[in-house]
Amino acid sequence: MQPTVVRVARLTDPVGPADGVRVLVERRWPRGTTRTAVVLDGWYRDLAPSDDLRTWYGHDPDRFPEFAERYRAELREPDRLAALARLRDLAGGGPVTLLTASGSPPISQAAVLAEVLTGVG
Repeated sequence: MQPTVVRVARLTDPVGPADGVRVLVERRWPRGTTRTAVVLDGWYRDLAPSDDLRTWYGHDPDRFPEFAERYRAELREPDRLAALARLRDLAGGGPVTLLTASGSPPISQAAVLAEVLTGVG
């Protein structure tokens, strides 16, 4: 079985032919974005970091390594493990694009989640 290909993109990025299943991984709907303006196959609020962790992190690049470690710990919680299983089922082994509202997707929760889904992190 081939590993699932997981991409990370901004919610407002154009849809691409290699996107596969497109899921939003934010706890709240991003301000300034209408729901009709984006293409989604799912919204996995349960996979977003806790409000406390997100607030602490504040997208500070210097805090990203610790944020990633704390977020991985949150993803081991039972409700989050169940959400991860549902996402894997939705993807069905095909490509997945994790969408974030972050201005820096490489240091976002979506990047950490991509590593978890592909077995890297």
